[in-house]
Formats: sequence, C-alpha cells, structure tokens
Amino acid sequence: RDIGVTGVQTCALPICQFGADPFGYSASTHQTWSIMRTMAGFPVDIDQPATEDDLKNPVLWMSHAHALSTAAKTLLLTKPGFAEMPFGIRSICDRQYCSVALMLVGYSLEISLKSMLIIKQGIDGYKEIERKVQHHRLEELSEFIHGLTEKDKAILRGLTCYVYWAGRYPDPGKARLSEAEDIFNISERYQITAAEIFELSKRIMKNVNNIIGQANVG
Repeated sequence: RDIGVTGVQTCALPICQFGADPFGYSASTHQTWSIMRTMAGFPVDIDQPATEDDLKNPVLWMSHAHALSTAAKTLLLTKPGFAEMPFGIRSICDRQYCSVALMLVGYSLEISLKSMLIIKQGIDGYKEIERKVQHHRLEELSEFIHGLTEKDKAILRGLTCYVYWAGRYPDPGKARLSEAEDIFNISERYQITAAEIFELSKRIMKNVNNIIGQANVG
C-alpha cells in the first residue's frame, strides 16, 4: 500500500476495510464463510449469531492456522533494524522478535492439529473431548500423527514453550522457571534449524489430507 502526495492511502479493499474497522473486519470470518456457503447453494442466515457448531467448522480452523503460519513467515522475512532502540538493546529486540514468530508457528500447529481432531471426531465428538485438549502442549496434541521422530517431538516441545510464555514474556513465571533452561537443552541436543521447524510445520499441516480421507472412508 502507498501513501500518495495528497496523503490519501491507496490499498487493496481488505486493507481499507481493516483500517476503517479493524475489530469488526478481523472478527467477521464466520460471516464471510456463511456468505460463501450461501453463494455455493447452502443457505445460511447471516443475521443470526454464530452457533458453537458453526465456529467449529474445520475450514475456519485450517484457514486460521494458515494465516498464523503466513504471519510467522512474513515476520521472519521482514527483519526490522530497531533503529529507534538504544544500540545495545537492538539485538535483544531482534531475539524477542524471532520469539514472536516461533510463537505464531506454534499456534498455527496447535490450531491445525485441533482442526484435524474435529474432522476425525466430528463436531459432536470433538465437543466431548474438548476439555481434554484445551491446552497448548503440541507433542500431546500430535499423538495421532504417524511417523513423528524424536527430533520432531523435541521441536514440538520447544515450540510449546514459545506458545505458553517465551513468545509473549521474557519471564516464564515461577511455575515454569525450569523451561527457560529446557529450551537451550533442546536446542543443544537436537541442533534444530529454522528450516526443520518450518518443514515439520508443513508436514503436519499436510496431514489433514489423510485425515479427511480417513473420515470419508469411515
């Protein structure tokens, strides 16, 4: 998007809508999906508030997971210089910036795994187990994914730390203080690279095709 000499912002329509109403635009995913369903021949009354079942549609969950992973990649491909910060603090900000990106990767995996559980269990079945999976522990959530290696599981444990605290706070809190050291231990033992994190993320998210196939057969 550009700012012209007149000071008028020119941009694609979605960005303009976000600028005028950021909360409403960002929260209207269900309404947009309902309009798409109606146009496809499956009428939905968009004047009615979304039900619990409406919001558990796996399409919404998978698209949200994709949005999060895209946001993470965008952050890592757009590295700021933090010029407004004192020189000695810039490297700290850069590390914290990368921590935010890892948090988003972790969240994208969490949501994609839960969307697969919705597909596997059906919406009613998922509601029965929902309380058991209302956490961010990625290794546990991924137990139904076949073929994960020990290194894969270590990556998931590391990302879990970023989802719970390391992507949001510099301090894990007293109850999680040991996890600050756990991150270094995982990194040193398994020599994890950024490419491996994104490769695992892609591999897990692609698993949705297998889950859909199994659900159709069932």
